[in-house]
Amino acid sequence: VFVFSDLTVDDQMMFPRELREKYIMSKTLGSGACGEVKLAFEKSTCNKVAVKIINKRKFVASGLREANPAFNINTEIEILKKIDHPCLIKIKNFFEAEDYYIVLELMEGGELYDRVSRPIKMKEATCKLYFYQMLLAVKYLHDNGIIHRDLKPENVLLSSSEETCLIKITDFGQSKILGEASLMQTLCGTPMYLAPEVLNSLGTAGYSRAVDCWSLGVILFVCLCGYPPFNEQNTQLSLKDQITCGKYMFIAKEWKHVSDMALDLVKKLLVVDPSKRLTTEEALEHPWLQ
Repeated sequence: VFVFSDLTVDDQMMFPRELREKYIMSKTLGSGACGEVKLAFEKSTCNKVAVKIINKRKFVASGLREANPAFNINTEIEILKKIDHPCLIKIKNFFEAEDYYIVLELMEGGELYDRVSRPIKMKEATCKLYFYQMLLAVKYLHDNGIIHRDLKPENVLLSSSEETCLIKITDFGQSKILGEASLMQTLCGTPMYLAPEVLNSLGTAGYSRAVDCWSLGVILFVCLCGYPPFNEQNTQLSLKDQITCGKYMFIAKEWKHVSDMALDLVKKLLVVDPSKRLTTEEALEHPWLQ
């Protein structure tokens, strides 16, 4: 069996010996502030996998995560090993050397972000299929005492380029395993998808798993109409003020082909008061998903 790689033998030597013993590293699939994701081939099976490489130095310097990166990494690995759901990405291996290497199952369809960024809008039926899977995945996390805290289209992966496909949620670097206390006060996540109570958490209120339901509402909004509900263009309000007041931008012509039921679900997820926001269980019971 032959595996074709676009990296030379010398390039392979860049990676830790333990990783090289099991995998042949290939092209870069994506990159971010703290590292990159590479395609790799498992030597024993020739199966394709994704290797998430986190640069320790950039990780600390970025300021994107808490001061102690090992805590976040260990939390991410702990969660990845603990979870078992068809709509959540699975871990295959983990190596720590000069950098962190997380070996994950490969999703061939790329990110939901790329799908929603296309000029042609997604069909409502496709949005419904993807969103239903997202809800099931997040409900599973919440039932197991895990809050994702960074749900966004970039962290939803598609199994294929086909319109009808399985989706999986990934990136648990910001996630939190809840202990006795059900409220958290750490400011984390991606600004456009942050719940109002997260932005206000520098006070004393704190926040709970309802933050994920808000983020799901923002994702559904973007999937249905093709633009984000909160941004700083064409408005005097700051992003924080828009979110904390729940003032999302509604462009009627972009919603004319979206059903009232779908819009109703969006509105019930984008509720500023977390105690009145739909839970994952309630959202799954919504008429749009029946």
